[in-house]
Amino acid sequence: MMAADRRPKTRYRRRLPEPAGRRLGRDLTGLAAAVRPVGVVFRRELAGYFATPLALVFLVIFLILNGILTFQVGAFFERGRADLVPFFRFHPWLYLLLGPALAMRLWAEERRSGTIEVLLTLPVTPAQAVLGKFLAAWCLVACALALTLPMWLTVGYLGEPDHGVILAGYLGSLMLAGAYLAVGAAASAIGRSQVVAFILAVAACFAFTAPGSSPVLGFLGDWLPATLVEPLAWFSFEARFAAIIRGVLDARDLVFFTGTIALFLFFNVLLVSAGGRS
Repeated sequence: MMAADRRPKTRYRRRLPEPAGRRLGRDLTGLAAAVRPVGVVFRRELAGYFATPLALVFLVIFLILNGILTFQVGAFFERGRADLVPFFRFHPWLYLLLGPALAMRLWAEERRSGTIEVLLTLPVTPAQAVLGKFLAAWCLVACALALTLPMWLTVGYLGEPDHGVILAGYLGSLMLAGAYLAVGAAASAIGRSQVVAFILAVAACFAFTAPGSSPVLGFLGDWLPATLVEPLAWFSFEARFAAIIRGVLDARDLVFFTGTIALFLFFNVLLVSAGGRS
């Protein structure tokens, strides 16, 4: 008769599912670790703007040009209407120049001075560096827009405007500026020359702006069929922004601007990564 097996039996514990709170905490910790380098680059770039006359010059030029276009060209007081349409109407053409001018130094200056190699050797991925620099430039534009808020107060004092339409205009203007900055940042990552980056960015931004203007649409309509003209207008920054300042805040327009920003930031990451390897 065989002896009974006296070895202790192994007990297997059923693995309990991880508590949702602990899993959420781990995810938030990972997200914070990924966002922290973006904040470092953002603060470094924003401080660089205000450490030099660049931020002050940009803000002054933005306010002066806005005032001239709003009151002189847009005939703000002569219209006799309590709205900010003359103020927002020229923003696409204003950002067409100021956006590339602000973005042209983002990466071209890094390449020219050789600091891009130092930046990419830090514990910062190209995507984090691109996002941090873009957000700093976008924040500077937001500051410039914030300085124009007294115009909103003035319109509210002089009449009874639709404040929802004005708020939509400011939101649309900020998204519009982000699109121009993203295009300019991608152009800046192509080479070392800021002048070349500015010219490329202005040309690309003009291609995204002009098809929405009435003269260009009329000219294209005389030479091209409507099936080709309409898609060009659909991609126009100006046409989509014109709908927003009229109070038509369509989610498709916001998705369009968000997608444009994301697409050109993706191109920016590819260009920076290729430049870093070379």
